[in-house]
Amino acid sequence: MATIQLDELDQKILHLISQNARTPFLEIARECNVSGAAIHQRIQKLTSIGVIKGSEFLIDPIKVGYNTCAYMGLFLKDANMFSHVVEELKKIPEIVECHYTTGKYAMYLKIYARDNRHFLSIIHDHIQSIDGIASTETLICLGEAFRRQITVDVAPEE
Repeated sequence: MATIQLDELDQKILHLISQNARTPFLEIARECNVSGAAIHQRIQKLTSIGVIKGSEFLIDPIKVGYNTCAYMGLFLKDANMFSHVVEELKKIPEIVECHYTTGKYAMYLKIYARDNRHFLSIIHDHIQSIDGIASTETLICLGEAFRRQITVDVAPEE
């Protein structure tokens, strides 16, 4: 996939919104020395070409009762089962991320559960019953040290 060429204004906008997505357009416009309409148009353009993939509110899983976070590596019986396994995994709402990987695992999941008993139910009643999964390995997360977006560096002014 080709890298999209971003001009200095695009880079500055992305830098600012990656720091705080709730920054008002007018504040971004002042920081960039352009009109609010220009910022609005640029953000629409960046969204339409797929650079910005939307916006979201982040829910704290613990505060809504999901106290167990785990990462799971999946081994598949056959590499041709990827699509089928992904479609089945999408049906399990507690799985919040699914990645194709190289190395030891064919796929890697991030899962939230209310507690360890609920997590065990997700494994036994849902994941292990999916045709195509040979075995799994699980790591329980003890806590998130930090989370962040990729930063977009602004080209230095000449």
